[in-house]
Amino acid sequence: MLNNKKVYTTDLAGRKISIETGRLAKQANGSVLVTCGSNTVLVTATARKEPSDMGFFPLTIEYSEKSYSAGRIPGGYFKREGRPTTLATLNARLIDRPLRPSFPEGYQNETQVVATILSHDGTYPVESLASLGASAALSISDIPFGGPTVTLVVGRVNSKWAVNPSPADLEKSDAEFLVAGTPNGILMVEGEAHFIPESEVLAALKFAHEQMKPLFELQLQMKKELGKEKMPFSVYTPDETLLQSYKEYLKPHTVSALAVRDKLERYKKLSEIKDQAVAHFTEGKTEDEAAQVKKDVKIAAEKIKYELARNNVIENSERIDGRKLDEVRSIECEVDLLPRTHGSGLFTRGETQVLGTVTLGTGDDELSIETLSGTIKKRFLLHYNFPPYCVGEVGRMGGQSRREIGHGSLAEMALKNIIPDQKDFPYTVRIVSEVLESNGSSSMGTVCSGTMALLDAGVPIKANVAGIAMGLIKEGDKVAVLTDILGDEDHLGDMDFKVAGTKEGITALQMDIKIDSISFDVMEQALKQAHVGRNHILDCMEKVIAAPKGSISEFAPRIETILIKPDKVRDIIGPGGKVIKSIIEQTGVKLDIEDGGKVHIASTDPKMAQKAKDIIMGICAEAEVGQVYEGKVVKIMDFGALVEVLPNVSGLLHISEIANERVRNVTDVLSEGEEVKVKVVEVDRSGRIRLSRKVLLN
Repeated sequence: MLNNKKVYTTDLAGRKISIETGRLAKQANGSVLVTCGSNTVLVTATARKEPSDMGFFPLTIEYSEKSYSAGRIPGGYFKREGRPTTLATLNARLIDRPLRPSFPEGYQNETQVVATILSHDGTYPVESLASLGASAALSISDIPFGGPTVTLVVGRVNSKWAVNPSPADLEKSDAEFLVAGTPNGILMVEGEAHFIPESEVLAALKFAHEQMKPLFELQLQMKKELGKEKMPFSVYTPDETLLQSYKEYLKPHTVSALAVRDKLERYKKLSEIKDQAVAHFTEGKTEDEAAQVKKDVKIAAEKIKYELARNNVIENSERIDGRKLDEVRSIECEVDLLPRTHGSGLFTRGETQVLGTVTLGTGDDELSIETLSGTIKKRFLLHYNFPPYCVGEVGRMGGQSRREIGHGSLAEMALKNIIPDQKDFPYTVRIVSEVLESNGSSSMGTVCSGTMALLDAGVPIKANVAGIAMGLIKEGDKVAVLTDILGDEDHLGDMDFKVAGTKEGITALQMDIKIDSISFDVMEQALKQAHVGRNHILDCMEKVIAAPKGSISEFAPRIETILIKPDKVRDIIGPGGKVIKSIIEQTGVKLDIEDGGKVHIASTDPKMAQKAKDIIMGICAEAEVGQVYEGKVVKIMDFGALVEVLPNVSGLLHISEIANERVRNVTDVLSEGEEVKVKVVEVDRSGRIRLSRKVLLN
């Protein structure tokens, strides 16, 4: 294929962004090279010509980080890139979520988007370029795609919202949101904030959407000039007359089933209704005819369930479980369930139940992560587990799915800002979330159980945090915002909007829209409704535990921090680590020594911690003028003796200071190894110590 390079450029917040196509990866259905400064991402889109028989749209997004892009060689034995990192997995999800609702309904051809990071300088959010490239590659390809979409990062630096800020600027920001949208509105949001109010979140989203305009225009220009004719695809639809008869049969039974409050009982009832319909309509049919009827009845059952559930909400304000639109399910909270964990909390909301545990560790337990920008350390970790039994299923255990990684990341963002600063609480903190039952928003249940477990562990958190999931049903101009959605309401609805925060402000949020977009008015309503629901949940939690316990668990390590002079650090470590190893062997403590002179002593045994402290303070002690010491003679000379008054600290006891009477030979009075009481009479500028024995004999 000949090189048919074309480059399109635009300006975003004072930085040039270019999208190139026609030169690289030309055998893909669509490919683009997106560049901003020294950051370059190659994004390709490919699709099979025939639809899959999976019954859903098989879209996969691969976010491929290359160490060479940052001028690095990968760590590890093999020195090559391996499985995707957690960050790469999260970025792949962030690309997937705004793309998926932009494909036409019924399109089921297997489709793959691959974003390869070719050059990265660590000063720009390259994931936003990857997402832009995914939309552009799909837009100019022959793959059916209803974009364009644009994804930006916004942060608030010096009280002003900024687009795609650098990591250095984000360090000074009190909010970081990744926002995706279409020309009509916001499509996806994910991010964290430092207790900012809902009105400021809304301002950030409006700002982000306004900044997207030049990137929409750029893609539309590319599509107009280069876009290929979209490949045809067929959507199977049953015969309308037959479909209507199936729906009429199913409708009264489905109405009855949707009134069942218990999730598993409701699912059982719906399954039985479908089986009855299949048996009714396949009577007297051939095997092939029966298979077709079974397929069509399944489609009819899903359609009638979808129509009835949504219509009940829009027309009658009736939800599947009978709640009001703004009502939270019943809540139960418990703490201190597990005797050996450092903290535990059980949060149950309706049929969603999450067990949270807290483990406190030392600096040795921090997580080191190799990224394209270098190695980073994390002292707060949250791990989320979603076993198959929590939804009454049998499934494979082991390893984390992309969904588990994503939900855990959201909960971690929600709780990260309440973890005390290291100088105030020098622990590594790990929360593990075990989802025991799930029927809607287990990630927000994780936030609630995690907060209670932190309080139970005695962690002096900055505030209490809860989370809630909001939903939306939109039919024409009619809109219903739902508080605390069920799993079915998520599946049948148009929005999943998770909001976590304190009573004062938001700490994290995540929004996914299944329709083209929603208005800012609807978003504002959802945020206000979420605030009320979140406060209700916090009230329920605080009836059980409102403040950190007075002390940490007896099974958690106690960490005491002492300060020593920086030039004494080498004395504590000793040659080849000999001294520090000896302290650890004697006491069993963990020691973490910083170059600046801060020493962290961790132990579950207070006596051993004190012993280690005494040893360290002894090593670091300095002789003081006027102080009396019980010293040890370490060397005898003609003119006096060297006496060790502190570990590794010796002073000169001159022959004239040994006794009141004249001493002809030092050995007449002292011998090596002898213990002798001496007083420090001088420490000169160079640190030399002069001792006296005779002043203590008067």
